[in-house]
Amino acid sequence: MTTHPRIFSTFARGLATAVLALAATGLVAGCSQKARPKLDLAASKVTTIGVNAYLWRATLETLSFMPLVQTDSNGGVVVTDWYANPRNPGERMKLTVSILDQDLRADALRLAASRQVSQGGNWVDAPVQAATVQKLEDIILTKARDLRRQTLVKG
Repeated sequence: MTTHPRIFSTFARGLATAVLALAATGLVAGCSQKARPKLDLAASKVTTIGVNAYLWRATLETLSFMPLVQTDSNGGVVVTDWYANPRNPGERMKLTVSILDQDLRADALRLAASRQVSQGGNWVDAPVQAATVQKLEDIILTKARDLRRQTLVKG
């Protein structure tokens, strides 16, 4: 069973566009700050919840357009329900994000994606390109760093 690459790329572009639009909104809002950051504030290790608060918040904000099935801030797990881009309803994705550490580090974030395509009225599992998972991880990490930077500026 093969999947036409254009179907996946259309979905991936739509998903990436939605995520990037959300991230850009946060970046524009942060540009109006003119104060210099104080380096002793907003530590990269935040322990008021079980995992890094910046990664947690960035994950929730980045995936806010998808329906959430499970969120566990102590365990650092976010599971989405199936999401189909309205421009490509014949394809859907489901994500599981795990935050593995209390530090704001790239290796503290893991994202797993499942993808299905509609064939003959049934949903059939299809491969997810590694680049899609990597792009989503990068977007979440960038958002987390931006949130931390905003905290530094406000402090």
